[in-house]
Amino acid sequence: MIPTSFGIKTTLLGIVAILTTVSVKAQKVANYSVSKYGSAAYEHFSFWVEKGKPSEITYNAGKYGEDKPVKYLGKSSYEGKRSFKIQLPDNRILQVIPLGYKIKIVGMAKNYNKLFTWAYEGPVNGMGTFCEACAEDEKEAMKLLNSAYLK
Repeated sequence: MIPTSFGIKTTLLGIVAILTTVSVKAQKVANYSVSKYGSAAYEHFSFWVEKGKPSEITYNAGKYGEDKPVKYLGKSSYEGKRSFKIQLPDNRILQVIPLGYKIKIVGMAKNYNKLFTWAYEGPVNGMGTFCEACAEDEKEAMKLLNSAYLK
């Protein structure tokens, strides 16, 4: 029996759907923020991981700001603690230091020092959308940072 055009198309669509699902699940993100979303003091970092390696970092600041790309500069050490360096779009270089399930981010010129906590991304009170790529909790977020950015 020769497969029909419909049967071939259906099979190909199924394969594409499976491959898309696998590639989406391969990418994860650890989100950290300080202050309340919508406030002038709000800051947010997203650390993306793909196939166990750093893939993208974004930074968002201020009241309803937009994501801006951040450059990963590699592993480092800060006051004897494991860390990694990042460069903001304005060329400031910051150190990211894990502290338990939080991250301390400090400026190289000691002019920036903030403690960020894991940021939940998803529905609140049944409203909003679920973030498939987001770390489920602070433990998974820190595991992502340790396995990709500090490895």
